[in-house]
Amino acid sequence: MDTQPRALISVVIVDDHGIVRDGLRALLDGHFHMEVVGSVADGKEAILSAERLKPDVIVMDLVLPELSGIDATLRILAAQPLTRIVILSSCDTSEHVFRALRAGARGYVLKEGASTELVQAVLAVMAGERYLSPRITGVVIDALLGDAQTASPIESLSPREREVLHLTVSGASSAEIGHKLSLSRKTVDTYRSRVMGKLGVEDLAGLIRFAVAHAMTPA
Repeated sequence: MDTQPRALISVVIVDDHGIVRDGLRALLDGHFHMEVVGSVADGKEAILSAERLKPDVIVMDLVLPELSGIDATLRILAAQPLTRIVILSSCDTSEHVFRALRAGARGYVLKEGASTELVQAVLAVMAGERYLSPRITGVVIDALLGDAQTASPIESLSPREREVLHLTVSGASSAEIGHKLSLSRKTVDTYRSRVMGKLGVEDLAGLIRFAVAHAMTPA
């Protein structure tokens, strides 16, 4: 029989309200598989704590001083892609949820359900799963169904144009795209120009904004 103690899940809490941080610490520290190793009040502190403590999970609010939870999530995961981030927020719109998930968050819990859902969410993301509060799941489904009823401008693109668009918003250069798709750089640039024309954008920044709005950025 294995008698080795189970490793604790290390957690950092990010919320600008002290009373919320204290409550979350009590909730998570009360679980025998978890240990809160840090508790900070803004997005910049979250990045520093993630770098210093390298926690397994970060519980992150969206609305924070200095740097938003979305921006903090992006920066943390760029440096430490194995960190799991669970958003804990009062924001329940599809826009907030999709932005958080696209930034790399593995879970999204509404604050109203934190006392019953947060532990479950932390355990789920540590098991390699995603976790969404039940009401958030409904919001996501409704948004997807609504989008499905409206033709997307992306449908006007050819398969090759969609490939070029996807690789472009993933950060690949024209040379890299050409190598991957066996095209010349000039041909890639031609495809990109066609895509911009069909989508009604004028530059790369506009193309990225379009991709974000249509959930085309890498997860």
